[in-house]
Amino acid sequence: MENRREFPAEMEKHTLSVVMPAYNEGKTIEQVVRRVAEALENSGIDYQMIIVDDGSKDDTLEIARTAIEAFVKSDGKVVPMPKNSGKGAAIRMGLQYVTGDYVVIQDADLEYDPEDIVLMFKYLLQENLDVLYGSRFMKKENKHSYQRFYWGGRLVTLVTNLLFFQRLTDEPTCYKMLKTDLINSLDLKCEGFEFCPEVTAKVAKRGYKIKEIPIRYYPRSIEEGKKIKWMDGVEAIWTLLRYRFKN
Repeated sequence: MENRREFPAEMEKHTLSVVMPAYNEGKTIEQVVRRVAEALENSGIDYQMIIVDDGSKDDTLEIARTAIEAFVKSDGKVVPMPKNSGKGAAIRMGLQYVTGDYVVIQDADLEYDPEDIVLMFKYLLQENLDVLYGSRFMKKENKHSYQRFYWGGRLVTLVTNLLFFQRLTDEPTCYKMLKTDLINSLDLKCEGFEFCPEVTAKVAKRGYKIKEIPIRYYPRSIEEGKKIKWMDGVEAIWTLLRYRFKN
């Protein structure tokens, strides 16, 4: 419990909802749920965890239900999708069950460190922010599994900055933390990985200058289950362009 003393009293006044889309992540989801729950509970954050199983064909759904029951001492929920519909669709489904003041997206793999959620929440509350991104590129010691993903992320970020006058280093980051009222007001339409650019575009068009803090990153390979493809980068740029010039 001594870890709680490191964090501001504001963390006791606000609640955080973790939305975790999952598709065929039976090998990792139990460990992710445990690590997220431990990080948030040890820090004293009042949280809610919502796992959306996106029509997995493996045992993700069953493991998620067992993990929620075993590790989440607060509000935990597993929502099954009838069929695989994409990351964006799963997140939009999860948002329907959110009760926290703030929302953060957590992938069901082990590429991100849940301890960074705590650091982000602390920073967001101290700075009185409505939106905060965790940047993998601000922490120089982070490694990246494939050059095409590294440069693809850099390109999407550059296009974002040019179109929306931002100063981001990592637009495609998973760790996006937003005030619940804000994300619910965006009228999201995404189905797949275009969730990230749609959120960024719509938040930027509201006039927000999105801030970032460094986070840790442990990339996995395609063989280990990495799902994003180069075409998702093309779709991200198209999404940014579409929302930039859409009334």
